[in-house]
Amino acid sequence: MIKILYFASLKEKTKLESEQMEAAGKTIAELRTLLMERHPIKLDGVMTAVNEEFTDEETVLNDGDTVAFIPPVSGG
Repeated sequence: MIKILYFASLKEKTKLESEQMEAAGKTIAELRTLLMERHPIKLDGVMTAVNEEFTDEETVLNDGDTVAFIPPVSGG
């Protein structure tokens, strides 16, 4: 199982702080596609961290990984 964490606007749109799903062996890009089909969210331009380290779209997920999706934040 992979633990998925949502932050800021993603947490509001999914109405979830986190969820778990079977995604071992999938890439971040494949996970993004699955999540956008499951929830009313856009993950383009959203930073991704696996086990607290920023990563790219080709990273392959392992059982027990924690993936965080962190949208850009604006403010002043």
